[in-house]
Amino acid sequence: MTNVIKSDPIGLVEYVVKELVKHPEDFQIVPVKGPSSLVIELRVNKEDTGSVIGKGGRIAKALRVLLNSISVKKIVSEDGVAEKYNKVLLEIIDE
Repeated sequence: MTNVIKSDPIGLVEYVVKELVKHPEDFQIVPVKGPSSLVIELRVNKEDTGSVIGKGGRIAKALRVLLNSISVKKIVSEDGVAEKYNKVLLEIIDE
């Protein structure tokens, strides 16, 4: 029996950001997979940048802590492929 924990870092970021932004139709998540890391590029409307980053960067830091806790586990994608990343990083890009 394999001990695979299903986790979805992209879904987590999407869920949290949808609740924070004023323009949910304007945000976009682009996953960039590397050999041992996953970079999640989050593009948001300029008006929503502060809401996603938070006062003193608290919200962005909390999201990064959550993503880091997922990174030590196997991530199972929707097609059933299990991948393990040493790091899951979040980049917030305002457009």
